[in-house]
Amino acid sequence: MLYLVPTPIGNLEDITYRAVRVLREVDLIACEDTRISRVLLDRYDIATPCISYHDHNERSRAPQLVERLRGGASIALISDAGSPGLSDPGFYLVRECINAGIPVTSLPGPTAAIPALAMSGLPSERFIFEGFLPARKGRRRAIERLATHSATTILYESPHRIARTLRDLSAGLGSGRQAAIVRELTKKFEEVTRGTLGDLADSFGEKRVRGELVIVIGPPQD
Repeated sequence: MLYLVPTPIGNLEDITYRAVRVLREVDLIACEDTRISRVLLDRYDIATPCISYHDHNERSRAPQLVERLRGGASIALISDAGSPGLSDPGFYLVRECINAGIPVTSLPGPTAAIPALAMSGLPSERFIFEGFLPARKGRRRAIERLATHSATTILYESPHRIARTLRDLSAGLGSGRQAAIVRELTKKFEEVTRGTLGDLADSFGEKRVRGELVIVIGPPQD
């Protein structure tokens, strides 16, 4: 069995009893970064062996993990933060397991997108999760596609690209579109900044930003 186990996105208390139990009971934990995961595992006295599984080794590592699963081992897949399979290489391993007839189950738990949407104050009855925009190739086309959405849109972004992304979104979707930037979710310096894309582009273009960010963009106004 492959278990997809969400891990806290900031506050280490945001982990379920079930997640801790599974991480203790499986034979192996596949981690995006074993050094980052070790902080969480040590906090909850989890001594299960770990192995790396990330963007740069997924093609070679996935077959090894599938073979171990075929041999009867149980494996938990975790990312550095949040739910594995969202904006990380978890999808590839899940697909390989499905093709090999290996059962996969996903535990519920932390993810940045839903809390950010709830805190944004923007319409939440319909939303689209787009993950990260392309950094270069296909970026303009991706933003043009966002302009066709009639629902609230959720994006992830890194601190060193946030200013550029907000400028591009303001130009592509309209500077008057309502949006919110949620930073450092669940951590000490959690912050929500709300306003139009134009105002947010001006604001974030003038300050140094730290921490991962979620961009929530409201639907077009009639």
